[in-house]
Amino acid sequence: MHTWPVPRSRRICPAEQLPEPHGSTLSETFKSATDPRTTVTGMTTTPSPKLNALSIVTRDMGAAIAFYRLCGLDFPDGAENEPHADVTVGGFRVMFDTRDVVQSFTPAWTEPAGGHRMAPAFECESPAAVDELHATLVAAGHRSHHDPFDAFWGQRYAVVLDPDDNPVDFYCALG
Repeated sequence: MHTWPVPRSRRICPAEQLPEPHGSTLSETFKSATDPRTTVTGMTTTPSPKLNALSIVTRDMGAAIAFYRLCGLDFPDGAENEPHADVTVGGFRVMFDTRDVVQSFTPAWTEPAGGHRMAPAFECESPAAVDELHATLVAAGHRSHHDPFDAFWGQRYAVVLDPDDNPVDFYCALG
């Protein structure tokens, strides 16, 4: 939730109803008990949406689920046989749909061409864990895009392509 300080000169309610500007937010300050939107003198604002999911379109659900299981995602048994599968990690959903599912509601959809449009990134516990996961994925038949290296920005980094040729980054802080 975005924090918006309310300057004293702009306050429209008695000061005792408002917290000090340090840390006050519009949603806390002007919350309505009956309407989830916030109302200020006839002006209505809609709360900002919350980014909580990533949707990945796949050619082969079984191959995608197998790859991401090796990356540590815990899909339920049988997910590899479904047209849609998702898993929640740390409050964030990762959703997979087959091309057929996407085309069922967006008939004109086509695969992106000329480069990737997203790259999931997994934080690993140590530089050795980056190297080990990269080696495990490559040994399982997945293509390395970048062998593990010490990046100038201070991370151990490696990139492996998933079954749909999306680059998947693996990293951890150095030192």
